[in-house]
Amino acid sequence: MPSIVQWEPRTNYPEKQGETQGEMQDGLQARLHDPLWLLARQWQFGEFTGDDAGSPAAAHVVMEHGPISRYLPGPLPTDPAQAKTNAIDYSPITLPLETMVEREPISHGGPQNLRRAAEAGLHFFRILETQGLEPHAMAVCRNVFLTAYGLHSPTEEERRNIDGESLRFLNVMATRVVDGVKLYAKLAPLRQNGRLESLFDDAPTASIPTNVRARVVQAMTTWLNWSDALFSQPNVQLSWVKDRLEYAFAVSGNTSEGEVVLNAPEYLEGRLDWFSFVMNPTVSLGASQGVKSETATFLPTPVTFRGMPASRLWEFEDARVNFAKVDANPHDLARLLLVEFSLVYGNDWFVVPVEISVGSLSRVSSLIVTNTFGERMLIPHTTKVDGAASPWRMFCLSRDPLVASSAEGDAAVSKFQDLFFLPPVLGVGLESAVVEDVLLLRDEMANMAWAVERVVESPIGRPLDRFEAFQESRRRQEQATPPANPNGQSQTGASVTYRLGTSVPDYWIPLLPVQDGASIRLKRGALPRIEDGRIEGILEPQGLILDPRHELLLQDEEVPREGARVTRSYQYSRWANGSTHLWIGRRKQPGRGEGSSGLRFDVVEPK
Repeated sequence: MPSIVQWEPRTNYPEKQGETQGEMQDGLQARLHDPLWLLARQWQFGEFTGDDAGSPAAAHVVMEHGPISRYLPGPLPTDPAQAKTNAIDYSPITLPLETMVEREPISHGGPQNLRRAAEAGLHFFRILETQGLEPHAMAVCRNVFLTAYGLHSPTEEERRNIDGESLRFLNVMATRVVDGVKLYAKLAPLRQNGRLESLFDDAPTASIPTNVRARVVQAMTTWLNWSDALFSQPNVQLSWVKDRLEYAFAVSGNTSEGEVVLNAPEYLEGRLDWFSFVMNPTVSLGASQGVKSETATFLPTPVTFRGMPASRLWEFEDARVNFAKVDANPHDLARLLLVEFSLVYGNDWFVVPVEISVGSLSRVSSLIVTNTFGERMLIPHTTKVDGAASPWRMFCLSRDPLVASSAEGDAAVSKFQDLFFLPPVLGVGLESAVVEDVLLLRDEMANMAWAVERVVESPIGRPLDRFEAFQESRRRQEQATPPANPNGQSQTGASVTYRLGTSVPDYWIPLLPVQDGASIRLKRGALPRIEDGRIEGILEPQGLILDPRHELLLQDEEVPREGARVTRSYQYSRWANGSTHLWIGRRKQPGRGEGSSGLRFDVVEPK
């Protein structure tokens, strides 16, 4: 059962905003009353304490870097040998890690992307026009390709089931443009076998003049290359875990202490960072790239920020930053800690800038600091001083909690805790509106769970609101179906109606509990499609998240009481080498609580 935990700090500050600022201002003014008080104040701040410590004057750093070079999509298998076999080579320079994980195949078949098919067909004609064909030959090629691969007109079945916007698009574009999906399905196998010229062996493409066929083949080759580069698509298994509705993957790289496997068992936010990974010492992915070492000498510089307290008590500070005006409620712990850090903690930190490669595992092998007295000191890592239980854990990789503890595994993890992982993640990119939105919720009244397809991608690639489409479909049926009794009189004279069960909107997909060994899973079910009082099939999901082509068994805990929300959207970004990438990614977020489908059985309703 979810709960909300609140913290209330015990402070001696008044809770009123004006009184709080007044209390802080009185303390920060540090008014002078007498010389003895002044000396006591200096003693309180430690200005009479002599540490005989010199300031850092130089820093000599030895760094080692090892790039991640192996990638394993999906959860880590239980067999270590299978993990190494299924892993593939990965170069962080060529592809962002989010793109590598999230991308999914773009279907080259079916009615899902009619707009994309039409745009691809139009682009084929644009490329063909750049080949310098004579007007007559160009007209022949256009008619031939439209005849063989033109976008088809909608059938009567499609007209009944398609939404209005997609139907209008088909009515305009049908038989006027080439279906790029159909053309790609024909040309791709021929290119793979090196036989694009064989396209002219059969009608109607055999009517293309022989003197322009070489240029047509060149246009087809250019168009196929353009189609392949349009979307970033995987050539291995997907990282999407269907029963968890989230991504899982692992990467590995070499260090001087051996291979490090970093596992991301639950990636669902859409943005990766170092804390998305945990170390797994029990498997190997076969990383083989070497480790590089570099040496550099720097002048350490103090870490400063605007409004930082001065190092001396009576030194005047910059008045442009006034932390006394920060409003903080007693429950606002984060803001109170920030103000305390800004006012109390000073200039004990120094920075030594070191550049490291994106997508690398780095370690400070040696840090020697020389102070102003000429003393040289070797600065060890915090884990070397405090051990594995060091309270300072910033940027330290944690152990996979699902891996059983062992002496060998603990030793492997402890020697990798001083690593710094800089994942090859994206910066700012472009993201489309959500093209698919599925809400998973619990229905306590019906004692079951539901997957509600709120938005799906229409046949022309636009977000389609399933609720609005359902209402439009009901209006069509009501207009096409005459009333059962035109006079409005009941033939039986009954004042009530008995229903075996109430109806549910067609975009509500039931999730039925089934026994799977010792656990319970939620299996995607289906509702009957009822037309004219008869069952005419079943209602399948229209999107890809619920995977209508395969059986779907969700883990029971993936649909909690607060529910869950899973979305799909297009993403476009540029990588460090200048390349651009377009792909479709998924996100998983908390839901909106429980819901009610209105499903009831054995219902008696008044007419």
